Amino acid sequence: MSTPRKSALVTGSATGVGRAVAVALAKRGLAIAVNYSRSQKEAEETAAEVRQAGVPALLCKADVANDGAVRAMVARCREEFGGLDVLVNNAGTTHFIDHADLDALTDEVWDGIFAVNLKGTFYACRAALPLLRERNGSIVNVTSVAGLQGVGSSIPYAASKAALNCLTKSLARAFAPSVRVNAVAPGPILTRWLEGHEEMVERSVQGTPLRRASTPEDVAEIVVFLALGGAMMTGQVVVVDGGRTM
Repeated sequence: MSTPRKSALVTGSATGVGRAVAVALAKRGLAIAVNYSRSQKEAEETAAEVRQAGVPALLCKADVANDGAVRAMVARCREEFGGLDVLVNNAGTTHFIDHADLDALTDEVWDGIFAVNLKGTFYACRAALPLLRERNGSIVNVTSVAGLQGVGSSIPYAASKAALNCLTKSLARAFAPSVRVNAVAPGPILTRWLEGHEEMVERSVQGTPLRRASTPEDVAEIVVFLALGGAMMTGQVVVVDGGRTM
């Protein structure tokens, strides 16, 4: 009997880091579930790139802040792929709000950011755990240096990423020894996320020893390492920011 093909679910993989991760894992031979919430055209482009690598791609429209939708998406992975080896939690959201503008931090802003960045990650981890345990799989959460320094697009965003760093460690303990859970904390990344905020990126680069912002591929390289290698690494938050926070 042939060994089933390994597979991965990458949330928020229509564009940017998520797309780069999906394609990089596909090039390693994994079938990929491409998740998106609104960007269908871009998600279809990601799926096409995955298939060009010679592996299956599954398009999954789901808002990760909706627990029922996440459970249904994971069920599709079992049906289509037979299971899961890797979960990459990349879906995220923010609002660009000056940190001094406290009155702009409404309940709607707080709840929307935490629903996706923190609860959405938890929902995906919980739903995927039975499948990952069957294959001694791994989880990689995409967090941010904002969660280490209290900087970034807004205070709720930084707080959500700090909470995600802690969640990574908590789940690493809870899911051991069968499932490893790690995180990657990038600095500014050159994606459409930061379009219109180039000055913020430039200020960050000025204090970065490697003198550039990360590309999605820079981050994907570390995500793939944690997902498929690093057998003795769990509960770690690996910073990928050109040395800015060292």
